[in-house]
Amino acid sequence: MWLRRVPAAIAARRGYGTAGRRLLLRQLFEASSSSFTYVLADAGSGDAVIIDPVLETVPRDTRLLRELGLSLRYAVNTHCHADHVTGSGALRAALGCRSAISRASGARADLLLRHGDELRFGAFALRARASPGHTAGCLTLVLDDESMAFTGDALLIRGCGRTDFQQGCARTLHRSVHEQIFTLPEECLVYPAHDYNGHTVSTVGEERRLNPRLTLSPDAFVALMEGLRLPRPRRMDEAVPANLRCGIQDEPV
Repeated sequence: MWLRRVPAAIAARRGYGTAGRRLLLRQLFEASSSSFTYVLADAGSGDAVIIDPVLETVPRDTRLLRELGLSLRYAVNTHCHADHVTGSGALRAALGCRSAISRASGARADLLLRHGDELRFGAFALRARASPGHTAGCLTLVLDDESMAFTGDALLIRGCGRTDFQQGCARTLHRSVHEQIFTLPEECLVYPAHDYNGHTVSTVGEERRLNPRLTLSPDAFVALMEGLRLPRPRRMDEAVPANLRCGIQDEPV
C-alpha cells in the first residue's frame, strides 16, 4: 500500500486540501496482475470511492475502509479488465455501495457512465472522460479540480494499454489520450491502472514529453501497436465474462 505524502504548499496547489476540502488518497497494489486500486475519500464527511478493485484484495480494501471510518459510495471500474476479476460486485454485496462502469463497456452495473458524468463523494467529484482505444469502454476519471487523473489502461507511465482485443483500436487510443488526457494541466497527476516497472505516479506534462509511444505520430503509433504481437492475457477467458456481470451480482464470486 502506498500513501502519497505531499507538502502542504504542494497539496494546496494539487487539490489535496483546497477551499476547506481535504482529500484522502490511498494507492494499493495487487501483485499477480500488477494492478493498482485507489481509494479516494472526503476526509470531512468520510464518503469514499474505490477505483479498479480486485476480487482477491477485497478483504484488504474492506478492512482499510473500516479502519479509516469511511463510507464507500461507489466502486468504479475504468474499463472491463481482461487480466483480473473486479472486486466491485463483492464490495457491493459487503458494503452496499453502487457499482459503476462505462455504458460503452457492455458490462452490467448500477451506474452506466457516459462522458461528462460525475461521481460525487462528499465535497469532491470524479468526472468521467471517455478514453476508448484499449477497449471500447475505457474511462479516465478526473478529480473535479483537475489535479489528478485515474487513466486506467489508456495511459500508463511511459506506456499505454494494448489495443488488440475487446474492440481495441490503436488510432482511437492515440486520439483519446491526446484529446482527453494530454489536454489536462501539465501538473495533473497521472495514476494508471497498472505498472510493471516499479513506478507509482507521473504527470500529464511528463507523459506528453517522455512517453515513448504517445509522443509518436498517429501513423507511427498504429504501426508500433500492430507490431507488438503480445501474448493473450492468462486469465482473459475467466476475467472478461466475470467482469461483464460482476458489478451487479448479489454475492461475491
